[in-house]
Amino acid sequence: MRRSLWIVAFLIVIGGFIGFQQYHSWSLNKPQGNSAATAEDASQRGAGGAQGRSGGGQGEGRAGAGGAGGGRSREAVPVLVATAVQKSVPVQIRAVGNVEAYTTVSVKSQVTGVLQQAHFKEGQDVKKGQMLFTIDSRPLEAALKQAEANLARDAAQLKNLREQVRRYAELVEKQYVSREQYDQIKTNADAAESVVDADKAAVDNAKVQLSYCYIYSPVNGRVGSLLINEGNLIRLNDGAALVVINQINPINVTFAVPEQHLADIKRHMAGGKLKVDARFQSDEGRPEQGVLAFVDNAVDRPTGTIKLKAEFTNNERRLWPGQFVNVAVTLATQGDAVVIPSEAVQVGQEGQHVFVVKEDKRVEVRPVTIGSTSEGVAIIAKGLAVGEQVVREGQFLLGPGSRVEIKDPTKLTEESKGEGKRARGDGGKRDKVKADAKRGES
Repeated sequence: MRRSLWIVAFLIVIGGFIGFQQYHSWSLNKPQGNSAATAEDASQRGAGGAQGRSGGGQGEGRAGAGGAGGGRSREAVPVLVATAVQKSVPVQIRAVGNVEAYTTVSVKSQVTGVLQQAHFKEGQDVKKGQMLFTIDSRPLEAALKQAEANLARDAAQLKNLREQVRRYAELVEKQYVSREQYDQIKTNADAAESVVDADKAAVDNAKVQLSYCYIYSPVNGRVGSLLINEGNLIRLNDGAALVVINQINPINVTFAVPEQHLADIKRHMAGGKLKVDARFQSDEGRPEQGVLAFVDNAVDRPTGTIKLKAEFTNNERRLWPGQFVNVAVTLATQGDAVVIPSEAVQVGQEGQHVFVVKEDKRVEVRPVTIGSTSEGVAIIAKGLAVGEQVVREGQFLLGPGSRVEIKDPTKLTEESKGEGKRARGDGGKRDKVKADAKRGES
């Protein structure tokens, strides 16, 4: 009996929970449906009333909207323009190059000894044949004296043997001695002569070794840091250099260009030397000028570039080994080229184009073909005539047929300066007011 009561109570709870869920779902859906219907009916009634009330003035409203659109289209866009001109422009290939010494010499010792003295200061310019180092020469001087003594001894023995050969030659003619004795004496003399020749060579070698104790500069250049100080023992065939000399007059600049320029470079080099300009950030508008001196004998496969080398006199020493510079190789000069500022050229879905300003102050989008770009100037190969005006600033607000207002760049500069002064003046006034307020509070 008690079990049946528990089952009935459980069923009643389940049924109440299900009923509550259905009621809650119905109560939520009912207001939303009514509100949606009410909003829809209200919108329909509002639209119908508005249509009835403004049926006669509908044409007037459309006319007003059209008038507003026309007013916006008549607004002129302020722009800066440039005029296409005709002038001679150099045809150049540009790259980034690295300055290298014309000659680099690592000075090393050819004998073993103590470094006695360095006859220069670090960073000094040296001439060819100028003494750089002195190495302790006493051991080599002794070796030279020993070689000279051996030479003198063997030379004296050779002289005695030659006298014996002369005497035995007379005796063998008179048959006082045998031919065999004479031949033995002559052989000894010839051997002694060879010994003397070897001694002479030993003396020469000792002199050469002694000369290595005095190291001279092999080129004109500039020395770097002294890598071994005085008093240190230096050894023959030691890997460390004493000092490095770089020849910077003249000097080289190496750079690489894409391989597609190789044919043009070779063709123009056949007509003479090509001029090369080297620029850097602090060049002050004065590039160093040199000539193209070397074209590598193979194209670098991984990069697809060809290595070139230009030679510069570098009289003012503005170029320094290890420096990176912007290099421009002038292949030829294109005369009567139509040029415009490079910022006037835009790139769109259909390619490169410019905004040409017509006589009625409206712009025309015109496609152009660019020959090359150099120093902020674009050479127009096709699409633009001399004297036409193109927009150089303000293109992002323009479209086909847009009206423009040409601004004077000098006035814009003056206005910007005036605004800066006013801003500084307002700031000063605000600072003065703040100072006065602080004094009042105190």
